[in-house]
Amino acid sequence: MADLQGVKPWPGPAGWIPRLQEPLLRRRLEQFPAVALLGPRQVGKTTLALQLAATTPSLYLDLEASADLARLGEPSLFLQRHTDKLVILDKVQWLPGLFAELRGLIDAGRRQGQANGRFLLLGSASVELIRQSSESLAGRIAFLELGGLHPLELEADALETLWIRGGFPGGALATSDRDSSEWRWQFIRTYLERDIPQLGPRVPAETLRRFWTMLAHGQGSLLNAAELGRSLGVDGKTVGRYLDLLVDLLLVRRLPPLLANVGKRLVRSPKVLVRDSGLVHTLLGLGDADAVLGHPVAGASWEGFVIETLLAVAPQGCEGWFYRTAAGAEIDLVLEWSPQRRWAIEIKRSLSPRLGKGFHQARADLQPERTFVVTPAVMGYPLADGVEVVGLAELAAVLRDAG
Repeated sequence: MADLQGVKPWPGPAGWIPRLQEPLLRRRLEQFPAVALLGPRQVGKTTLALQLAATTPSLYLDLEASADLARLGEPSLFLQRHTDKLVILDKVQWLPGLFAELRGLIDAGRRQGQANGRFLLLGSASVELIRQSSESLAGRIAFLELGGLHPLELEADALETLWIRGGFPGGALATSDRDSSEWRWQFIRTYLERDIPQLGPRVPAETLRRFWTMLAHGQGSLLNAAELGRSLGVDGKTVGRYLDLLVDLLLVRRLPPLLANVGKRLVRSPKVLVRDSGLVHTLLGLGDADAVLGHPVAGASWEGFVIETLLAVAPQGCEGWFYRTAAGAEIDLVLEWSPQRRWAIEIKRSLSPRLGKGFHQARADLQPERTFVVTPAVMGYPLADGVEVVGLAELAAVLRDAG
C-alpha cells in the first residue's frame, strides 16, 4: 500500500501547529500564578510552551539538562532574578522539592503586587505531579492536559491517517507509514526501558509490554483484573498496580460506567482503553491502514479514537462515561454536564450504521438531550426520532462550542 497522505498542519507561526489548548493555556496563565501542563512524553508540551515563549518575555529551563538543573541549585536565589518573565520549567517531576520554593516565590510576589502567569510547569507523570504540586501550591496552580494532535488541528482529509498513526506528532507527521511505525515502536521501547524505571516503579519491561499489548488486544473491553492476572501470572492487585501506572502516565484511560438511577442492573466495571490509537496498532504489529482494517481490533480502535477525540474538546464540567445494563442496553459514550443534560453518542465504523435494540433501550433509559451516531463520514445527516449521524470532526466542533 502507498504511504498515507494528508496529515498537514494548518499554517502557524514558524511552521508550528496551532494547538486547541493554546488559548485555554493563555487564559489559565492570566488567572493563576502557576499552570501545570500535563501529558505523555513527546506529545508536544515543550513545543506549545515555546510557542507561548515566542510571544512573551520568558525563561525556559529543561530539568533533564545538567546545566539548567545546576542553575536551580539555589532555586529561590536564581528565580528571584527573573520575576519579570514567565519561567517555563520542563520535566518538573524530576525536581519535586522545587514546589515548596515556588510557593514562597509566588506568595512573596503577591505581596509585592506581581501578576499571575509566573510559572509554567511541564510534566509527564500526572497523578504524582498533581499530588506534589497540589500540596505545595494549593490555590496557586491550575492544571491543563495536552493530548495528541486532534482532527480539528489538521486538514480535513487527515482523519483516517491520524486514526491509523495516532496523535503523537512524531508518528502522525512522519514522511511514511514505515517511519511512523518505527517512531511509535521506539517511543514504546523508551517508555518501557528508560522512562518508567526512572519514575521509580520496579516493573520488568517485558512484563509491562505484555500487559500493555493485552490491553491493546482488548481495546475498549470491561476491566477483568483476574483474567489479565492469570495471563500474566500475577494477582489482581498487581494488575491494578500496572494499570494505575499506565493511567498515571496518561497512556491508558479507565472510562467509568454511568451509574444512572434508572432502576436497572448496571455494569459497574470500567472500560479500559489505550488512549492513542497509533500505539494500539503498533503494539499489535499493524503498520498501515490495510493491516488495521483487516484486524478484529479495527472497530474497537476506531471507538477509542473517537472517545479520545471528543473528551479532548469536552467543555469544562462535562464528564465522559459509558452506559451498559446487564440486559444489553448500551451507549458507547455519554457526555454529561448534569443528570438533566446528557448527550448520547454511539460510535460506528460503517457509513450506513444500523442501530440495535440495545441502543434504543439505553436511549429510553437515559433520555438524552441530544443523540449522535459518529461515523467516518465527513458530513452528517439526520435520522428519525432525533438521532443525528455525524462525522467525527463535525461533532468535535459542535462539542467544543457547546459550553
